[in-house]
Amino acid sequence: MVNAVHRIETLHADRVASPEAPFNALQRRFSGRYARDPFGLDSQIADTLIPVLNTLVRVNVHNGEHVPVDGPAVIVANRGFGLAEPTALALAVKQTTGRRLRVVGAPSAPFIGPASRRIGAIAASDHDVTAALRAGHLVGVPLAATLLRTDAGAAPLALAQAMTHNPIVPAAVKPIGRFGSVIGSWEVRFGSLVTLPEAYEPDDPLAAARFADAMRSAVHDLLVDES
Repeated sequence: MVNAVHRIETLHADRVASPEAPFNALQRRFSGRYARDPFGLDSQIADTLIPVLNTLVRVNVHNGEHVPVDGPAVIVANRGFGLAEPTALALAVKQTTGRRLRVVGAPSAPFIGPASRRIGAIAASDHDVTAALRAGHLVGVPLAATLLRTDAGAAPLALAQAMTHNPIVPAAVKPIGRFGSVIGSWEVRFGSLVTLPEAYEPDDPLAAARFADAMRSAVHDLLVDES
């Protein structure tokens, strides 16, 4: 029955769709006529949350033309300890392109992990990152968490090699006003593609390490320019 459901339902795996009417949504959920993608995304639930998040989190986007409107790409951004920056970044991507952002970092813990996957998160593993990019998704990779909102943490070296086969877009996420939280106003600034000045092989671990440094530097420069 589950396989049949996956065949007949349209899964909006890359694009955010308008939420269904509440009665239709409930009817589909009770009848089991909804799908989840290979990463666990439940598009019906994810799309229903967007209007709520848009009410709670206000996002001002700058240089959104740097975000690809289709095809795979990696967006690297600063973050603090919590969900604030990834939430603002995902809303900025939706506002700019209408696309979903598959944020890296779904935990393996029971309940929390599956719940985060249902709204679009993927695991912080080269397997999930590679698979999502091959499927044509936008993947959001947070730099190491830091309390300094004017600085960028280190890029995850374990994932850098999986990322270097695709366009890499830096992003700076900062609160507007004195305090920043999930509820509030945020500014998201995208930069031009992260590149290396010399030729490289995408599968070269040394090239991946140089890309990791370049990602951190690009995000740092955006944060400084934004200040």
